[in-house]
Amino acid sequence: MGVQPFRLTAEEALQRQGSNLDGLSFEEASARLARFGENQLVDAGKKSVLSVFFEQFKDLLVIVLIAAAGISLASGHVESTIVIFAVILLNAVLGTLQTVKAEQSLASLKDMSAPVARVMRGGERVEILASEVVPGDLLVLEAGDLIAADGRIVESFSLKVNESALTGESSAVEKNSLPIEGDNVAIGDRENMVFSGSLVIYGRAYAVVTATGMATEIGRIASLMNETKERKTPLQESLDAFSAKLAIGVAIVCVVVFLLSVFRSGMGIVDSLMFAVALAVAAIPEALGSIVTIVLAIGTQKMAKQHAIIKDLKAVESLGSVSVICSDKTGTLTQNRMTVQMIYVDGRLVPFEEIDLADEPERQLVEIGLLASDATTDEKTGAALGDPTEVALVQIGDSLAIDEMAYRAEHPRLRELAFDSDRKLMSTLHELRGEPLLLTKGALDVLLGRSSAILTARGAKPITEADKAEVLRVNDRLSQDGLRVLAFAMRPLDAVRDLSVEDEDGYVFVGLAAMMDPPRPEAVVAVADARGAGIRTVMITGDHKVTASAIARELGIMDEGEIAVDGVELDAMSEADLDEVLPFVAVYARVSPEHKIRIVSAWQRRGNIVAMTGDGVNDAPALKKADIGVAMGITGTEVSKDAASMILTDDNFATIVRAVANGRAVYANIKNTVHFLLSGNMAGIICVLFASIAALPAPFAPVHLLFINLLTDSLPAISIGMEPANDDLLDQKPRDPKAPILDRTLLGQIGSEGLLIAAATIAAFFIGLNGSGEAVAMTMAFATLSLARLFHGFNCRGDATIMHLGLLSNPYTLMAFGAGVLLLAAVLFVPFLHPLIQVADVTMGQVGAIVALAFAPTFFIQLYRACRKAFVGR
Repeated sequence: MGVQPFRLTAEEALQRQGSNLDGLSFEEASARLARFGENQLVDAGKKSVLSVFFEQFKDLLVIVLIAAAGISLASGHVESTIVIFAVILLNAVLGTLQTVKAEQSLASLKDMSAPVARVMRGGERVEILASEVVPGDLLVLEAGDLIAADGRIVESFSLKVNESALTGESSAVEKNSLPIEGDNVAIGDRENMVFSGSLVIYGRAYAVVTATGMATEIGRIASLMNETKERKTPLQESLDAFSAKLAIGVAIVCVVVFLLSVFRSGMGIVDSLMFAVALAVAAIPEALGSIVTIVLAIGTQKMAKQHAIIKDLKAVESLGSVSVICSDKTGTLTQNRMTVQMIYVDGRLVPFEEIDLADEPERQLVEIGLLASDATTDEKTGAALGDPTEVALVQIGDSLAIDEMAYRAEHPRLRELAFDSDRKLMSTLHELRGEPLLLTKGALDVLLGRSSAILTARGAKPITEADKAEVLRVNDRLSQDGLRVLAFAMRPLDAVRDLSVEDEDGYVFVGLAAMMDPPRPEAVVAVADARGAGIRTVMITGDHKVTASAIARELGIMDEGEIAVDGVELDAMSEADLDEVLPFVAVYARVSPEHKIRIVSAWQRRGNIVAMTGDGVNDAPALKKADIGVAMGITGTEVSKDAASMILTDDNFATIVRAVANGRAVYANIKNTVHFLLSGNMAGIICVLFASIAALPAPFAPVHLLFINLLTDSLPAISIGMEPANDDLLDQKPRDPKAPILDRTLLGQIGSEGLLIAAATIAAFFIGLNGSGEAVAMTMAFATLSLARLFHGFNCRGDATIMHLGLLSNPYTLMAFGAGVLLLAAVLFVPFLHPLIQVADVTMGQVGAIVALAFAPTFFIQLYRACRKAFVGR
């Protein structure tokens, strides 16, 4: 009987999830299941393009514009009505494209961080994307893996799996290999199956893939889920709240303007309504939401190119406020390239280069390192696969011309007890020199306590307290030098049999291997940069306290007066004790997952925004707890990547610091974009209010303000969002996450700069009104406001002068300015556009006045900044 895939029926899936899944009846859920294809994954939370398009018309401004179009049509302005509806439609199309583009950008980043799977193909173990797994593949499963597909186990080594994604039960489930009946694989029950989305928490196994994608258990259940909406980021919620308040304020002012126009200026009701609508159009920054989304998406793409994949947009906002980085040591601060420096056997320290297989204790230690390891190396390419510690042990064999695969084939692994963080040991059973030998490597403090003998050149002898003291003394000496020490032991067994943890006792102690994972040179610089940016770096590691402290001092994490604390000491501290000592602790060693959560929580209680790095299954809770969870893309387990909000594709601490700088830059660009849009809108509001109070004709038609807001503002706003990061971003202190984006300083700039632009626009309006009448006055006011806002885009790139920022440092602003000028020139000089946009012919002298007046606000703003810099410089 061949292997058959295990399946849940739709009814069984629903029963597991509840008979009424998010309000769906069984019949509705079954119908939904039938609509999905067998071979495609569907994102249940993704909206269709059509629904995104129609959502563009729910905006308050669009409703106001539609009303304006109706008023315009009723008053006989057919051309204006056509233009308004055309602009509304164009805005909806642009908004749809922007939203879809942002979703695609995030989807591409998620693809970059997609889970991977290890499979056997062509007799070799290869790593592929989980999406490339197909039925018939042989999955290689190890502790920490997120299972990529449904499969039947063909060989198991103490495998335990967490199936809470399917069952809701958090306890681990033991899995067994299939019994073999002749040449066929017998069909077992769930004990012989592993399921996509489940987590391997112990042991390892091989499993034949039986189902992938929507054909898996979790895929079938996922296909029944209701559509869910993505939550808005805190920044977007803040901007939405601001827009709502602005809309209410504008509505009140519009009513006042309408009444003033009717009763004071003597306008007709229709003209007064158009005047009030013009104010509403001028005041509301309708493109703000979509532009903020675009800027965030651009930021995530830039970070991805610098090896930091952002999984959700709100992480970009939080990055700028990070004040503490709790970082794992191995691979993040160091090169994750362990190399054996020396070994200790028979009371002797032997340098790596002097290891001699003719010496029995030395040969025995090398043998354990090769056989009780899963790592492999390729001497031709230099590539290595496996745990860095095991790779270092295998490289001892490489240096002695021993091929680990051939050696393991000669001495096959008969049984094993996989490594477990609680036991801190790994054991394998082999038949060597005619007897079964249990070979074990692991933590010295555990293994030495379980040893009853010690290996010497003359054979094994009972271990004494003096022997143990000497081993511990050597271990301390090596650890103080920043070396990681691994212990080795062996135990003869009476027969080849199944193993239990009780067998890990009564050892013959063989020796120690001292390794070093060198610090990354760029990490030393990055730690210093982080300190200069007001960011505290804390090392959290499973290494011995002495070893971790040595590395921390070399990296610049631990200074004079700072201390290291281990897990035992942390357990003895109350929350109050921890809060008191927290600022002085630079290193946490030998910590558990609970300890990591406690450390992160303690920093958060002090009001800090905390980034936490991790790569293992036991790091996942702390990654979730931290404000920014950072997973390792190379060495990280899939569960740690799933728990994190950012993934480092190079496992490099320096990338975190760069990401913080980019996060600060993205937030600054969003703030500058808001500055640009609101200061320009403020100018329009002041102009309309001035005309209303002064009983003057309307300075703009609604179509003028539509043209400005939707065509000449959007491109400069987006280009401002692409401003490169300033060099001084890491010289600033972390941003207060509770601080509003519209603080007093920004509000003051918006008001003062809006007043300057409004003054220039009103001056242009009076020039036209006194010389050529209302039509030319409106045209000059419209053109001056448009061009002044285009010039103002250069001011909003930052707080410094253009000379300091560099005119060419952001070429997108030049392209946006050029596009805006061309659009404005087309409106002014192409005759058939005049009735559509409601502009009149202007003379070259009037064009010169428009240009001069439009440039004046930018000139004065730049002059003020130059004087301020000169004054501060003195």
